[in-house]
Amino acid sequence: MGYGCSQYFIIKMKKKVCILGSTGKIGKLCLEVISKKKNLFKVIVLSGNNNYKLLIQQIKKFSPKYIYLTNSILEKKILSICKKKKIIIVKDLKYFTFKIDITVNAISGINGLKPTLDIIKNTKEIGIVNKESIICGWSLINKELKKYNCKFYPLDSEHFALAKLLNNQNRDEICSIYIPASGGPFFKKKINLNKVKVNQVIKHPIWRMGKKNSIDSANLINKVLEIIEASLIFNISIKKFYIFIHPESNVHSAITFKNETSIMSYYKPDMKVVLKNFFFKKNFKLYDKKKYFLNNSKKIEFSFYKLENKYNYLKKILKFAYLYKQNAYIAINLINEILVNKFINKKIKFPEIVNKIIINLNRKNIKKQIKYIKLNSLNNILKFHTFIKLNLK
Repeated sequence: MGYGCSQYFIIKMKKKVCILGSTGKIGKLCLEVISKKKNLFKVIVLSGNNNYKLLIQQIKKFSPKYIYLTNSILEKKILSICKKKKIIIVKDLKYFTFKIDITVNAISGINGLKPTLDIIKNTKEIGIVNKESIICGWSLINKELKKYNCKFYPLDSEHFALAKLLNNQNRDEICSIYIPASGGPFFKKKINLNKVKVNQVIKHPIWRMGKKNSIDSANLINKVLEIIEASLIFNISIKKFYIFIHPESNVHSAITFKNETSIMSYYKPDMKVVLKNFFFKKNFKLYDKKKYFLNNSKKIEFSFYKLENKYNYLKKILKFAYLYKQNAYIAINLINEILVNKFINKKIKFPEIVNKIIINLNRKNIKKQIKYIKLNSLNNILKFHTFIKLNLK
């Protein structure tokens, strides 16, 4: 039996990719990873917010079909090249209908929640590195994931590692889950934190991140947010989670069991490891056959430290989160995001971020909202954000 020719080929279609936040740190890494295998991926959607020069460079290199943006100033600056290349500018993903294979949400802050909810219906897989979206809207995201049969992948390094560790584990046997912190740029340094400037705070010793994440890492608030995020994603009580200092950042998550055994996930502190696994999955060997963490490292450091008393504010915030659940998660995230922006704009000092988080969580009018308001819709969450912004001290 023949087909009219001696042989035939199955042409594998390129996977269609959407990168939300393509001009940020993670967005740039995503494009770097997939550009190594242009025969496997086609960039369909890019988005940016401020860096129009980089966005124009990405447009020239990847020729997407669509640009998603909400910044009218940015739109004017890229309009000419979009017309020239016949690229459609999308201002609201709610009306976007093109089918995507892989989406990455790398938009920073609460602004990432709406596009996440809107894109799910048109994508097969979504990887989220925007922890604010998960913390503020996980119930809404999860509902959309189930409704449209979209596969979800956590892309924060700790949660990527934890997903691997938890696979096929008996949850009842878990004693504790440990989320490591590098300690940030000031670990073991004698320095007056009241006098540090933004450029000092964002100078992370290991990771290269955006301003917001770098600041969260410097005072370890990112660990509070990561514990809340992990609790939601994996449906595990906040009480099971602990923080430890691991300056080398080689370990990304660890679990201890009731039988006194432990497991941990360790790999090079490089987000490209996570992204390569996300984009290539079981076909990781297509990307790289040579570089292996243990084989190619002369010396790998694994030093661990307990949290010092100066970090007791983390326990206070996590206790508040445990007591008031979802509304507290959203409040903690929103208050921190607003205060980080105040620090970036030189309106408050660095230590005031954590001090004001605790003060504002316990203020009568804010606490009343946390106790009684229903934050079960995107509209209500955004209204609550406005309320927090107007009432923050």
